[in-house]
Amino acid sequence: MRRFSQRSHLVTLSEINITPLLDLAFVLLIIFVITTPLLEKSLDLNLPKGGKTEPQLKRSDIRTVEISRTGVYALDRERMALSQIISRLVGDVRNNPNMVVYIRADKDCRFDLVEQVFDGCQNNGISRYSIRTDPTPR
Repeated sequence: MRRFSQRSHLVTLSEINITPLLDLAFVLLIIFVITTPLLEKSLDLNLPKGGKTEPQLKRSDIRTVEISRTGVYALDRERMALSQIISRLVGDVRNNPNMVVYIRADKDCRFDLVEQVFDGCQNNGISRYSIRTDPTPR
């Protein structure tokens, strides 16, 4: 600590400089603000309208398969081939029999891409799957 003299006796400066701490906090805040939107979106999908909202399931019981307009597959926001997706789903169903597969397909994608996911689920004993849509506004 620094000491300053004041009229024949020493005074100890006991203040903490918080400027570097604030700089660090602002830098971390900026990093989180920039990276959060990138983590939220994996494929740009335009879901068809219809259906209704369902009761909430536990997040650990849901696996989401997404199919883009161009035929790109993703499992829980991670892009991969259909065969890899099916093999991971089979392993997940063995570990968690309550698992539900949500299938989100762009409304402009070819239906045979969706049908291949259906076939993969049916042929491997995955019986709980659901096609997802945007709920109609009321």
